[in-house]
Amino acid sequence: MEAARESMAALLDAGLFASAQTLGSFLVSSSGASNDAGMSMKAESLVLHGDALYGEKEFRRALNAYKQAMQCSRSIPRQATSNIRSSVSATGRSPSPNSSNLLPFNENEVKFKIALCHSALCEHREALQEMEGIPSKVRTLKMNLMLGKLYRISRNSRSAVVCYKECLRHCPYVFEAITALAEMGLSAKEFSLLFSQAPNRGGKLPSDSLDAQRWWNWYVEAQCCIASHDYKGGLDIYLELMQRFPNNVHILLEIAKVEAIIGRNDEAIMNFEKARLIDPNIMTYMDEYAILLKTKFDYIKLNKLVHDMLHIDPARPETCVALAAMWERKDERKALTYAEKSLRVDDRHITGYIMKGNLHLSLNRPDMAVTDFRGAQELRADLRSYQGLVRAYLALAKCKDALFTAREAMKVMHQSAKALKLVGDVHAISSSGREKARKFYESAIRLEPGFLGAALALADLHVAEGRNREAVTLLERYVRQWADDSDKPTK
Repeated sequence: MEAARESMAALLDAGLFASAQTLGSFLVSSSGASNDAGMSMKAESLVLHGDALYGEKEFRRALNAYKQAMQCSRSIPRQATSNIRSSVSATGRSPSPNSSNLLPFNENEVKFKIALCHSALCEHREALQEMEGIPSKVRTLKMNLMLGKLYRISRNSRSAVVCYKECLRHCPYVFEAITALAEMGLSAKEFSLLFSQAPNRGGKLPSDSLDAQRWWNWYVEAQCCIASHDYKGGLDIYLELMQRFPNNVHILLEIAKVEAIIGRNDEAIMNFEKARLIDPNIMTYMDEYAILLKTKFDYIKLNKLVHDMLHIDPARPETCVALAAMWERKDERKALTYAEKSLRVDDRHITGYIMKGNLHLSLNRPDMAVTDFRGAQELRADLRSYQGLVRAYLALAKCKDALFTAREAMKVMHQSAKALKLVGDVHAISSSGREKARKFYESAIRLEPGFLGAALALADLHVAEGRNREAVTLLERYVRQWADDSDKPTK
């Protein structure tokens, strides 16, 4: 069956998983020799069959095939397999489940494939257990990245940092590792040290290397700023990067996402539209764009966006969230089913938690909304999850919890006018807290003079205390300022 096994490897490399799966069923059921060589071939055939099943997204069946392969391999005396394993170590290759050539059985690679299956099935504890069985000295770049993600899911930040750093030592352009390390508090200086430890591939000229490190440092610094909630600093650096790399879709999307988080909705919409003009099939952050269109009541664009996303990939979590945004106006319960579906597709999709939390608030289920917004915060806290939590706690009459959450937002986002307003909103609930609320609203306006939300909240406070004239004066000033700004020529 050697020729059939070679053909199966070729089918897998060509991505013809259905045919490979059928051929694999013949290979694994072949009544070959029962000696050590026959068992070795059976183990390798089971791995190939597992790769085909993985390619077809039949993760449970692939998992079973890989485990059977491990059992076959372990039943062979070590003396008979030592030469094979030595040759594998020398090659240093790391085939993925979707790219298999005929290589001798490599137990560490099969453990990695088993972990990938567990991860795809959201069985993260089992995946981590499998990955920890791979010695650190033989872990490839892919293995370290996978292990870093699993440690982070299990909240073992120290071990996650070690794995992500190892990724960047191998290749400084593992952007997933950069983002994760920035979110876990690694400084820009520590990042630069990792860059200097990475191998100089291809013998690049020093000038080329310096240019690469320059823009890499900018990107890292932007990520560090945003992770520490210095959104303005991050945006400024991203804008510099756009000068160096015009029409960079990734940077455009990052800018738009941050603008959406801090409430610059018009600018965010404009940048999402620019990204779609450059790449009409982009899916990244398109659920964020859908939510912005919903808040602007631009249902014509929203419907068009959802139609496009369904055509591109209906199974993505972003598509589910966009569908939830579209249905919210007509049927909140149906919208909720789509938000829940997004989290079944990807249980770490932050926008899905935020959408679900807001829908639970609309359906008067604040206790469930608290769970949703906490889920978002555990993954990555931002202004929207803090705002949602405060609204949910206030709906539950848990004013102390609401105030604690708002103060936490103000502490981590000390340069955010919206975080200051959030504290003011909690104080404004009671008549005894109105004076404190007024001070926070005024501080928010001083920090961000064009912040209409804080101005409206302060005007409401004036009205509640019988200072109607002050409320009118405040709003007239903002109307004049808006008119003056709209008359200015745009560049």
